[in-house]
Amino acid sequence: MFAKSSRVLRSRVGGVFVSLALVAGLGGCATPPSDPVARAEFEREKDPIEPLNRAIFAFNLQMDKMFLRPAAIVYREALPTPVQKGVNSFLSNLRSPVVFANDLMQGELDRAGNTAGRFVINSTIGILGVWDAASEMGIHGHSEDFGQTFGTWGVGEGFYLVLPFLGPSNPRDTLGLAVEYYVDPFNLWARRENVEGWIMARSLATGIDFRARNLETLDELERTSLDYYVAIRSLYRQRRANEISNGKETSDQPAPGISTVPGPAKDDKSAELR
Repeated sequence: MFAKSSRVLRSRVGGVFVSLALVAGLGGCATPPSDPVARAEFEREKDPIEPLNRAIFAFNLQMDKMFLRPAAIVYREALPTPVQKGVNSFLSNLRSPVVFANDLMQGELDRAGNTAGRFVINSTIGILGVWDAASEMGIHGHSEDFGQTFGTWGVGEGFYLVLPFLGPSNPRDTLGLAVEYYVDPFNLWARRENVEGWIMARSLATGIDFRARNLETLDELERTSLDYYVAIRSLYRQRRANEISNGKETSDQPAPGISTVPGPAKDDKSAELR
């Protein structure tokens, strides 16, 4: 009965995500204006559910202060830096098949070859990715996800959306998260072997690793922002726009929350927050 209920729930959730994607497509790929006043108005118009988003943002912030940030502090203090780098490298390598698939779907054959080469090298010489041997050989990595792929296909971001625990998003990127959950090879293996707890463990490890690497940055951003919510909303949109175009990020301040993408692109030094 539990398995049947789980399948029904996944089916309904999938339908919701598809609907959100359709809404996102109607939103278009509007470019934010450069004028500060016009940009502020643009930001407000693209956030029609701001009261709800702010409530979820406040909840996420409270969860961060109660659990994620303390865990990140313990993680940094308890583990030597080489071990932390090994964890980050392992998580990044584990996600390489997803990056490779998105490289192909975006028509980025050179980047796909780079990702495949890194995965083979790091999974063997690098001992399952614990050591980033590929970077030592000069083969640097990058990150891609389904939200970025949908963006390159012309799907608009739609309205701003804050997800519980996961943080800043939009319908297009939320659909991307759902697709990744279902097609990620590690998740497929975990579901087939009936060890889905490993999926949660991986997500928690990713979130703690992300938070630990960006501890001071996020603390400083919160301290200096007149409106932390608005600052995160703007930075998230800027970052996503530049990631979709494979361009240089406009800010080295990441959006908070449990990120499903472990670590910055290895070839983007502006994003490497150690």
